[in-house]
Amino acid sequence: MTIVDAEEQPIWRTVGIDPLTWTDGPVEEDTPMKDSYYGNAVFEIEVSYVPGHFEDRVDGVVTLELFEQWAPITTQNMIEHIEIGLYDGIFFHRVIDDFVTQSGDPECKAIGAYPITSLQCGEGGTGETIPLEHNENLSHVDGAIGMARSLDPDSADAQWYIAETEAHNLDPENRDDEGYATFGIVRDGMSHIKAIAATPTSDDPTGDEDIQNPASSAGRPVYQAKIDSIKMVGVADPLGILWGDYVPEVEGPSFWAKAMGTAVGMGILIAIPVTIFIMIFATVETPKLLNQEEFVLDAQLDVEKK
Repeated sequence: MTIVDAEEQPIWRTVGIDPLTWTDGPVEEDTPMKDSYYGNAVFEIEVSYVPGHFEDRVDGVVTLELFEQWAPITTQNMIEHIEIGLYDGIFFHRVIDDFVTQSGDPECKAIGAYPITSLQCGEGGTGETIPLEHNENLSHVDGAIGMARSLDPDSADAQWYIAETEAHNLDPENRDDEGYATFGIVRDGMSHIKAIAATPTSDDPTGDEDIQNPASSAGRPVYQAKIDSIKMVGVADPLGILWGDYVPEVEGPSFWAKAMGTAVGMGILIAIPVTIFIMIFATVETPKLLNQEEFVLDAQLDVEKK
């Protein structure tokens, strides 16, 4: 984890979030992604959607943790886009039940009445791409967030998707095109992602989860599934370092170290007055000068002259 000077880091990085407050997560797999790690960035998506025909609009919040330690380039790219408000007001433009919900295109905003939008919706971005970033700890588990891209593996920009169920067919080891990069996971609000994935779409208008449309590949929700805003809210803090009364465990000195320390201390206390007594009352003779004639070497080295 990169250590950033406290004066340089954004305020949200000083806010610790207790993972125990997350109760609506995805189905867990036994991978490193199931655990939360101190200091990882956490953001929230405020969503608004219509689950099905003749149903009321639902508002909700989806919370995600970014694995900055395993995908530093991709997570920084996401954080920068969130902090400039790139995703506020856009909608999920591609929804496939039992697969992924895709968004992140700044071109996908309703113009007047939905579904009227930009002709570039689905193809937009910032124009700045990042390299494909894989890590052995990351995969397409249920709730994973990954980067959308074109045929070029290094073409990811701003668009992202959330796996509505496990989607390991997108992992690099299961593909011939280097796969797709994941970089975080839903921690709370997964029920909203599943509901958006099941909403009626242009190529699956029934919205019935029991009816699988084989032609469903790029459906746009019939009713706008909108992202009202995305914001950084804090960092994962499973130990309560920022939000709790965390006290680090520090091993104290051993018994013998304490004993030696005590003995040394006692010795010093005794030695000080003794030294003072000797200096005051002892008679010290002036040392005699060494008589040069009496100076004899212990040995002499005879060197034979040639």
